[in-house]
Amino acid sequence: MGLLSKNDIVSLVKDDDVGFIRLQFTDLFGQMKNVAITPGQLQKCLDNQCMIDGSSIEGFVRIEESDMYLHPDLDSFNLLPWRPQQSKVARFICDVFTPDGKPFEGSPRYVLKKQLERAAKMGYTFNVGPELEFFLFHTDGEGNPTLETHDNAGYFDLGPTDMGENARREMVLTLEQMGFEIEASHHEVAPGQHEIDFRFDDALKTADRVMTFKLAIKTIAQRHGLHASFMAKPVTGVNGSGMHTNMSLMKGTENAFYDESDPLGLSKAARQFVAGILAHGRGLTAITNPTVNSYKRLVPGYEAPVYMAWSPANRSPLIRVPAARGKSTRLELRSPDPMCNPYLAFAVILAAGLDGIEKGLTPPASTEMNIFKMTEEERAKRGIGSLPGSLEEALACMKEDPLIRETLGEHIYSRFIEAKENEWNEYRSRVTPWELDAYLTKY
Repeated sequence: MGLLSKNDIVSLVKDDDVGFIRLQFTDLFGQMKNVAITPGQLQKCLDNQCMIDGSSIEGFVRIEESDMYLHPDLDSFNLLPWRPQQSKVARFICDVFTPDGKPFEGSPRYVLKKQLERAAKMGYTFNVGPELEFFLFHTDGEGNPTLETHDNAGYFDLGPTDMGENARREMVLTLEQMGFEIEASHHEVAPGQHEIDFRFDDALKTADRVMTFKLAIKTIAQRHGLHASFMAKPVTGVNGSGMHTNMSLMKGTENAFYDESDPLGLSKAARQFVAGILAHGRGLTAITNPTVNSYKRLVPGYEAPVYMAWSPANRSPLIRVPAARGKSTRLELRSPDPMCNPYLAFAVILAAGLDGIEKGLTPPASTEMNIFKMTEEERAKRGIGSLPGSLEEALACMKEDPLIRETLGEHIYSRFIEAKENEWNEYRSRVTPWELDAYLTKY
């Protein structure tokens, strides 16, 4: 869908026999929420009069300031293909507003919008193309997920070894029905691990699509008796799931990252953007990798980036520059995982890159060696630092970086820190199976 008016929506709801409309929005921690209305309430919805209790949404507001209004993004109107074809179900993605008509500071979508406005004032459009990986697990007799993977296939394998082909095919077709342009789908490195790539777009549309993508993948997996998990590291000893984030800045119709006169084909702005991300890389990691489990993926030996460097080809650094040039010139940030809130992740990445441009930062020399094979002394000699090794360390780095606080705003920043510190404290106070295996009989 695109460029729809209120009258267009009313006609579509009537002509398509829509029985329910879901008003979707995303909470602080990247969980999709929704309120369902009937067509009888459509005009109220289109007039921005549908209300929710914000005090019941994690990270939103206190009970004494609970009333929030959902403003539907008309261009996000879409039918949910997996719902009944009689009395169909449609959805809007919504922005959250306060009763006085102001955007809610605690809305992740608003945080991203503010950074996109900042980029626009500098003459830029921010395009993003994420690569989301996920696992397909069998479920038990009660429908609960197990850790038994759907197959034992590997990278780019095909059926019958890749037993996820049928589910993945339906996922692709469903996403295409919802307006996605699917570029590729394939089996990933680990058993039961998959990837479906969709075409890049401006960051707001892409963040919306990430949320829709997760919902669609989980729903179709369930129809096949499977559980789709976007957990960063659900299985010990195999690769975790990442959300490699390809990005570029456009100035009008020109790619601002491309310079044909440069030896690497990279513009000054591209290099400054790289420098900005490296300068703020440790501070933004709590947002791009927001859970205790995220840091089980960010360890050497499983292809996930750990070291803060960049390269035009090498896949071991944090930032890679894929080979395409011209209008396809882009940077690939390899650290984010699919547990992140895409609105907040794209916002802090953009803020860091723009900071590099505004301050005219210069990145270090690119790294052509495999960083995983370097010694600690070799990395130190080249000035290659490391990403945080735990959620606790990532939160400490986040507190030390004023740009992240400024980007998120005080409301989201303080609630995020509080919630994630509680998460870390709960984790570190738990006795794990590993500890019992290692210590119970020995001591």
